Amino acid sequence: MRLVFAGTPEVALPSLRALIASRHEVAAVVTRPDAPAGRGQHVTRSPVGALADEHGIEVLTPEKPSDPAFLDRLREIAPDCCPVVAYGALLRKSALEIPPHGWVNLHFSVLPAWRGAAPVQAALWHGDEITGASTFRIVRELDAGPVFGVLTEPVRPDDTAGTLLHRLAEAGAGLLLSTVDGIQDGALTAVDQPADGVSYAGKIAVEDAKVDFGQPGLAVDRRIRAVTPDPGAWALFRGERFKLGPVTRAESDTTLAPGEVLVERKRVLVGTATFPVRLGEVQAQGKKRMQASDWARGTRLEAGERLG
Repeated sequence: MRLVFAGTPEVALPSLRALIASRHEVAAVVTRPDAPAGRGQHVTRSPVGALADEHGIEVLTPEKPSDPAFLDRLREIAPDCCPVVAYGALLRKSALEIPPHGWVNLHFSVLPAWRGAAPVQAALWHGDEITGASTFRIVRELDAGPVFGVLTEPVRPDDTAGTLLHRLAEAGAGLLLSTVDGIQDGALTAVDQPADGVSYAGKIAVEDAKVDFGQPGLAVDRRIRAVTPDPGAWALFRGERFKLGPVTRAESDTTLAPGEVLVERKRVLVGTATFPVRLGEVQAQGKKRMQASDWARGTRLEAGERLG
C-alpha cells in the first residue's frame, strides 16, 4: 500500500523503520514543525522528520493538520492508509476522510484502558501489572475507534515510563506493520471497543511530578517511576527544587516522618506514610545528577530535615 506516516518523537522511529523496510511504500511523513530543542534552543527537525530526511522521504510539517495547503498535498499524494504513532496533533474529519483505509494509530495501552496522552505513565502510576499496545482506526472521539490488533506486556517492578515505553515501541512496530499488512490483504476486521473499562490518561504536567512523601511508600515509588524520565520527579529541599530518580524500599528499623531524610553510611533514606525509601540518583538545584550518597557527603544535613 501507499502510506503516509504520521509521528514526531523517538518512540515513533521503530514503527517508521519497520514500514520503510516493508513491502509498502512510505510516500511521505507528517510530523510536528521544527522547534527549538536542547540547551542551545536551536531549531531542530523532529526525530521522525530527521529519519525521513535520511531516506529521502518527503516531510510535511503543517502547523495544524487541518491547514488547506496540507490537505491539498495529502490528496495529491493519495495514500491508501496513514499509520500514526505519537504524532501529537488532533486530526479533523477533513484529514481523516482522505485515505480509503483511514488513519491507523498505534496506541500504548490495551484499549479501552488509558485513552489519552500518557497511557504508559498512567499504567505505572496506578500499579497495573499488565499493559500493552493497540492498533485502531482513528475516529473523531479520542482513542475510541475500532481495534485491529492488541499485544500485551508485563510491567516489571523496576520499570520506568522510559523503559516500558521503549519495549512497547519496539514490539508495537511489529503490531503496526502486521496491521497494515492485514488491511491490505483483507485479513483484518476492526472490532468496536467495549463500552466498559474505559479510562483516561491525561498529559502529565511538571506540577504532577512533585512527590508527596506523605503518601504510602508504594505510591511514592509508582509516581516517581511513572514520571521518569519525563517530566521528572521532584520535591523541595531547603526551598529549592530537588530532582529524584527511582527509589527502592528500604529495610530499616528506623521510624522516619514523611519526607524526613536520614543519611547512613552508604545510603540515604526518606520517610513516607508507611515504610522508608532509599534514594537513588538525585539532582540538587544547579548541580549535576549524582547518587544520593554522593550528594549527602557534600551537603551538611541537619537532623530532621525533610523533602517536601
